[in-house]
Amino acid sequence: MSAAKSAQQRLKLYTEQLPASPRSLIDAVGCLPELLRAFQKATGWSLRYAHGPGSKLDDGPARAIPVMSGLELPPGHLRLEPAEEMGTGSEPPRTDAGNLSSREVPVPISSPGGRKAPIDRHAAETLAASIADMLGELLQTRHALWQREAELAAGVPTVPHREEEKHLAARLEAVLKGGAEAVGCDAAALYMLDEGTSELKLRSSWGLPFDRLAAPARPLKGAVADLEALLGHAVVLDDQATMPIWNVPEEFPTAVCVPVATSTTLLGTLWTFSNKKCDFNDRQTNIIEVVAGRLAADLEREMLMRSSVDGAELKKQASAAERVQRNGLPTIAPMLDGWDVAGWTYQAQGVGGAFHDWFCLPDGLLAVAVGRAKGEGIAAGLSASAVKNSLRAHGQYSRQAERVLQQLNLTLWTGSAGDQHAALFFGLIETATGRVCTASAGRPSAVLLRPTGWESLSHSALHLGESPEADFEQFGYELQPGEAIVLFSDGSCDAPDRQGRLFGEANVAERLQGKLHLKAEELAAAARDVLEAQAPDAPRHDRTILVVKRTVA
Repeated sequence: MSAAKSAQQRLKLYTEQLPASPRSLIDAVGCLPELLRAFQKATGWSLRYAHGPGSKLDDGPARAIPVMSGLELPPGHLRLEPAEEMGTGSEPPRTDAGNLSSREVPVPISSPGGRKAPIDRHAAETLAASIADMLGELLQTRHALWQREAELAAGVPTVPHREEEKHLAARLEAVLKGGAEAVGCDAAALYMLDEGTSELKLRSSWGLPFDRLAAPARPLKGAVADLEALLGHAVVLDDQATMPIWNVPEEFPTAVCVPVATSTTLLGTLWTFSNKKCDFNDRQTNIIEVVAGRLAADLEREMLMRSSVDGAELKKQASAAERVQRNGLPTIAPMLDGWDVAGWTYQAQGVGGAFHDWFCLPDGLLAVAVGRAKGEGIAAGLSASAVKNSLRAHGQYSRQAERVLQQLNLTLWTGSAGDQHAALFFGLIETATGRVCTASAGRPSAVLLRPTGWESLSHSALHLGESPEADFEQFGYELQPGEAIVLFSDGSCDAPDRQGRLFGEANVAERLQGKLHLKAEELAAAARDVLEAQAPDAPRHDRTILVVKRTVA
């Protein structure tokens, strides 16, 4: 007689109630009673902390000063009133921090030296209001610390044991043994699905020969009992005649198969075997299902452990790549009389494709460049690094901007699979005369700022790496003292404003027109502020700004 039995389940609904706060934040301010006592001693006015807004006190002799912490907490206030209303006599017992959550915090109304004459009420209110503000900031800070410490508890780095594999094997076998013995079985086996969910492989066992671990995986197709279990049922088999129909993996008089799964993933099946024929009741079946849950928890923990370790290692590598890329940007302006150069680069993901560069060449030449590789993140950073290094190499022997871009384009085309593209503005400046020779790939923006106006020097062309036969046109002009060139990487000036309109380099140039008196570094910062203020809510992208200014002698 063969049967598939499912344990009866009862559905219970519980409404989760958030626990009350374990303690009030005001309890942690242990110095508050002494502060209030000192206030009364110095002013002659009584000041107490009380819960609630206290607005009803505003019209009477007492004054309620709210404590504004900016938190979703029950409000409180400081109650200011003449000390005489508290009575006279000896000092009442001090209130310790443990009693601060009571209705009010009393303070003494007199000192051994006699009652102090009260100061002007307005002055007392001003001082009490300052204390209330300080108390509100303190409560807000303590609340932020309370939240932050809990968040840090979840960010503890995962450090696996050096013998974690051995520990996992021992844990699985121990769980199988304990579960089998709890229901009177003689063996247990854990079968795991492969990535293609087409096979079941024995991964751990107890009570079976050790060589079973070396046996090939069982096809899931035809494994009727396993398929039934993976549907969420507990399958109890005790009929030898029908065992082959269910495709039981081991020859035992009785076997039970239950699913092993997390809340989102089917992992495999758990089999328990008995050397004698027995009828499993609901209680025993439930125990086996609990054991399967324990196995799933251990396996999920192992997966999360490995994922956490891999993620931490990847994060370390990304941080190292970000540091290398950032350190590769020039930071010291060339020591050339009459010239001031500065740049700024932002990577949206820490590592990215934007870059700026400058370097000096023989014969008083200064090379400047602004570029952005297509793509995002580490992939774009690798492309940008290749473009930047190749640019420095080709720029050493060629004195024509378009020739440098042509050689750089061939290098990128032949050195990649055709999927690495970049936009670039490259310029060669004769520092003695101010003569500038430039060429562009893609759509970088270049703006010439003069005291009397501005001029666009932008030109569009194919991106680097798009075609081995790309041509790049060269342009020339002369930079006069007091003028500056502001360069933007591809797409930096195209962010939409709040109305969805593209900002454009014209708007940037107009806002920078009156800032030519600034140093190059300050002018670059001003250009960055203009871009960020125009579209503060727009997604951030990799971008670069470079300023070349010819100073007035």
